[in-house]
Amino acid sequence: MTGSRTKLRVAAVQLSPVLLDRDGTTDKVVDLIERCGRDQLDLAVFPETVIPSYPYFAMVTPPAAIGELVARLHDQAVDVPGPVTERVGDAARRAGTVVVLGVNERDGGSLYNSQLIFDADGSLVGKRRKIMPTFHERMIWGWGDGSSLRVFDTAVGRIGALICWEHYMPLARYALIAAGEEIHCSHFPGSLGGEPMAAQLDAAVRHHAMESGAFVVNSTCWLSDEQRTEIAPDESLAGLLRGGLCTAVVSPSGAYLAGPLPPGEEMAVAEIDLSDITRQKHLLDTVGHYARPDILRLWLDNRPRRVVEEMASGSGDRRVEDRPDADDNPGDG
Repeated sequence: MTGSRTKLRVAAVQLSPVLLDRDGTTDKVVDLIERCGRDQLDLAVFPETVIPSYPYFAMVTPPAAIGELVARLHDQAVDVPGPVTERVGDAARRAGTVVVLGVNERDGGSLYNSQLIFDADGSLVGKRRKIMPTFHERMIWGWGDGSSLRVFDTAVGRIGALICWEHYMPLARYALIAAGEEIHCSHFPGSLGGEPMAAQLDAAVRHHAMESGAFVVNSTCWLSDEQRTEIAPDESLAGLLRGGLCTAVVSPSGAYLAGPLPPGEEMAVAEIDLSDITRQKHLLDTVGHYARPDILRLWLDNRPRRVVEEMASGSGDRRVEDRPDADDNPGDG
């Protein structure tokens, strides 16, 4: 926990992006971080790939027709580090707020669905990439790897973070639980799937809170009617871009402390007390007294996957244990 301070004010931000506009959406993010500073909020979580916007077009446009939109998304995506991270980091420092932000990350010719974690001093303490893009997203984003299935030490405590349907990967969630996350920062695109999707999000964030014994701060985007029409002029398709909202703060017992918010731009704000984590884990500690590692264990490969591995001159071949395909038998670990 964060020294002797256990009580914190946290916010889940429900934001409408400026579609495919990096600078315009960054302006909105920075304005909201400044508001967090004025309101003395310790943590703010923004939606999935809000800068420059989630690629909703890939859901409602035939694959053969998305080439120009993908090119525009790439043009407006975020370099990490780069001007956007500098602006957001500076805003976080001035506000004294830890910020978890979803961006489309540009790396060479590829795009990634990435989460950025800025500490209250403005430093970029973490970046992780979604390890499995979902359905239509596989036409847009590359894969992350296990190196980012970890927690990040910040001014508000130990932060774990996952993106959207990574919450339907129980072993990914368990990796963060085992690492001792105290605040789980999650985000989904929002404005997709209607009420059935909203019900899925409700189940996902509340279940993870109970199973992890951590607080969950979850953020989703909201689209206006005008934005839905811009993305999908055909009303029958625009109807797919509704609902799916669950911007909220959840306690370790699975109760809502703030939200879920109705449609619109707003923040779900709650005071949390990190000492509640220990009280909840007295009842259920899934990596402690309620674990059975003698029969069930997680095998986690947290090595980064590189396309080139260099060998020192004259060193010969690398050791077997250094190779990416080494020790593929989880039963030996």
